[in-house]
Amino acid sequence: MSTIKPFQIFDILDYNNINLDILTETFNIGFYGKYIAKWPEFCISIKNHFGNFQGYLLGKIEGEKNNNNKQNWHGHISAITVAPEYRRQGVARFLMNYIEEVTNSQNGWYVDLFVRPSNKIAVLMYQNFGYEIYQTVFQYYSSQNSKYEDAYDMRKSMLRDKQKLKQKPTGKTIKPEDLEFN
Repeated sequence: MSTIKPFQIFDILDYNNINLDILTETFNIGFYGKYIAKWPEFCISIKNHFGNFQGYLLGKIEGEKNNNNKQNWHGHISAITVAPEYRRQGVARFLMNYIEEVTNSQNGWYVDLFVRPSNKIAVLMYQNFGYEIYQTVFQYYSSQNSKYEDAYDMRKSMLRDKQKLKQKPTGKTIKPEDLEFN
């Protein structure tokens, strides 16, 4: 039995079973607070019957909602993670379905996310969920040993993009400063 609830600021005190995973990006408290305050409908957590985290999602909506020329109003996944002991049980699929439903309810064109190319399991999972590698962001991630890693900008078109043009791969590699949204 699982409980789905809005992600709350005090949740960051209890999510070590998830965030100590090497592939999980961890942010400062201000980052989590901003998301919870500005986009609460895009931030949820799943806990088991003991109150332990199974997974969580932090997302947002961004772009220009009524600009049909740019078509850039979209949902963005900033963090999605599932505790190792709950992987391969549909938790990630539930979280992805959730943000897609919320983005569709806000009439977004697509959902996007960034992922490390070295995280091949996650890349394959997103592809299995219908996401495409839209473009590569050069040296987006830094690591502890001062090396950089690119990011895949992956996208999936929502109902508004009937022709699925917003997820069509560009084959481009761009610099982080050239991203339209940060």
